[in-house]
Order: sequence, then C-alpha cells, then structure tokens
Amino acid sequence: MSAWVLPDHIADVLPSEARHIEELRRQLLDTARAFGYELVMPPLLEHLESLLSGTGEALDLQTFKLVDQLSGRSMGLRADTTPQVARIDAHLLNRAGVTRLCYCGPVLHTRPDRPHATREPLQFGAEIYGHAGLEADTEILRLSLDCLNAAGITGRAQTPVIVDMADARIVRSLFAGVPVDAAAIARVHAALAAKDASGLRELTADFPAQSRDGLRALVQLYGDAAVLDEAAKVLPDIAGVRAALSDLRQLAGRIDGAKVSFDLADLRGYAYYSGMRFGIYTSGASDALVRGGRYDEVGAVFGRNRPAVGFSLDVRELVGVLPAQPLRAAIRAPWSDAEELNKTITALRSRGETVVCVLPGHDSEIDEFHCDRELVELGGQWCVQAI
Repeated sequence: MSAWVLPDHIADVLPSEARHIEELRRQLLDTARAFGYELVMPPLLEHLESLLSGTGEALDLQTFKLVDQLSGRSMGLRADTTPQVARIDAHLLNRAGVTRLCYCGPVLHTRPDRPHATREPLQFGAEIYGHAGLEADTEILRLSLDCLNAAGITGRAQTPVIVDMADARIVRSLFAGVPVDAAAIARVHAALAAKDASGLRELTADFPAQSRDGLRALVQLYGDAAVLDEAAKVLPDIAGVRAALSDLRQLAGRIDGAKVSFDLADLRGYAYYSGMRFGIYTSGASDALVRGGRYDEVGAVFGRNRPAVGFSLDVRELVGVLPAQPLRAAIRAPWSDAEELNKTITALRSRGETVVCVLPGHDSEIDEFHCDRELVELGGQWCVQAI
C-alpha cells in the first residue's frame, strides 16, 4: 500500500476548508465567551479509568486504547470531551457556585458513528455546572442556536432549523419497579430508538401494565407540540413523566428562531443523559448538527454529583453544510530586498492585510488567496492599487 494513503474515515484538511474551520472555531469560542463561558483545554489522552469513568459501554467501544511506555498503565485517546470537563470542574476548579466552561479540540473514534463520518471530529462544546433549574437548560439551548447563527446556519429561509427534544426521565420513570436486568433494558431501548413496535410488544409482554403500555405508547409520540398533549393523555400519571412533559413544554416556549419538535422515544445517548436532551437539525446535514442535554450524574465518579447541562458539535461537520468561502482578498507584492518595499509590506501586515510576495518565476501560483490589489512603485513610493 502506498505510504500516502490514510486510514479509512481519516482525511487531510486542505487550505480553503482549513481556513473555514479555523475561522468558525474562533467564532464559536467568541460566541461562548460572550455568554460568560471560560475556555479549557483537556489533554488528548488520559489514564483509561479516568477517561471512561461513568461513561457507559458505548464510549468505551469508541475509545482507542494504548499502553503508556512510562508507567505501563492503560491509556485512552478521548472519544468525547465532556467527561474530562466534568473532571476539571470536580477536581481542578472545585468551585461552589455556577461554572461555565467551553472547549474545542479533536476527539478520536474507533469507528465512524454513521456512514461517511470522520473518525476525527473537531469537537466544540459548552457546559454549565451547578444549576439544576430550567434557566441553565434554556441558556444552553439559546447558546447552541446562537453558535449556529454565528456560523451562518440560522436566519436563512432555505435552511430551516429544527430543535428536536426528548427527556430521559420519561423512560426511566416507566422502568421504575420493573424487575429486568441491564441487558433487557438495553434491548427495549434499542426497540424504542428503532420504533420497532412489534419487537417492543414482545420485549414488554411480561412488564407491569403501567410500564408496558407507557413504553409501547412512546413509539407513536413524535411530532409538533401536540405530542406533549397526547403524551399527557396516554402515558401514566407519575411524577417523573409529569415533570419531564412540563419542562419540555416550558423550554419549547423559550426557543426563538427555530422550529421545535419532539420524539419521546429518541434514546440516543440514554446512558449519558439524566433529563432533557435535544438535537438540532438542518437541511444538508445527514444527522443532528448539535446534540446536548442534561447529564447531572456525569461528575459523580469524580466525587461531585452536581447539576450539569451542555451541548457539543463537530466543527468539521458544520463546515460541510455551509457554503464554501470565497478566496481571501490579498495584496500581491513583488519579491525584493528593497528596504522601502519591505517596510510597506510589514506595515500592511501589521494592519491585518494579507500580503503575498510573488517569488521570481511564479507569478500565477497563488491558490488560496484572491489578489485583488497589488503593490506598485509610483514616484519612489510603494502604493496599493486595485488590480
């Protein structure tokens, strides 16, 4: 095999796309900072027991593992940054009040999570620790939409944005008191996620009537706000279900600039979330651009089981659904050792201009930049002129 062939689902990022990704990364971090989020930079690899603590089997299977040559201990390359941020909140910051943190860095997956996806996403995320109320959930939803707005996704008629919501407490409440093991629960979760009504009937045949009927009803509970009214009628009137439906209704009323839908059987990340969860979709994307929700137990294994809510997205995937950027405007300059020319070039670059010096014999080889101006000498002075 040729030495330049990369592994499956791993790819180089070439200049125009790389510039777009980097500019978008800065926009997202600036948007989070405007909300008061502090940037953290967790390491790419950690001891395995720390990296996978409390994350569930799914993340374990997605994690590349290796042996540390210094200590002999097992280490992992992170497949998700949220557990690391929970560790930072619990042990390094250890603040008593609300903590807002954001991050942006690569993660690695052993397998792509869907066809044509990269195994090396550039994950951006933001998280609030320390507040259990709907105010934190609302802020996270609004920040995620503002991030898409900053990227240029929202606000375009041809690109409708849909926030799809669910709540992990509904299924948890329906399982309360049901004498089944973890494997049986996982099979029910899979049937719900696939909306496999016949499989669900078979799996829940021996469940208590309240749990059985409630789980079966979930398969049909998806659509607009009317779904919440229907759910209140057909689901058992128990505290966890009532609280979840009430919270979803309130949060939906606080979302501006996007259509809201519900899929109460959507259990992606069920081992992760403890309450409201959401995905944000738009045309041109094969899956949700943003995923997030409440995961209050995420810090428990680090000794701080406090409220947490957040979201994440793949910057590379986000760039993939945006229009390609035009070439960056630049100034063309001749290559010379002339002192005045080089002073002029330095002054222009210090003001933020891109000045490309054309090497001798390579007049037409500038690919990433559109040189719409050039430096020319007029009367002994170097001046910028339109081309």
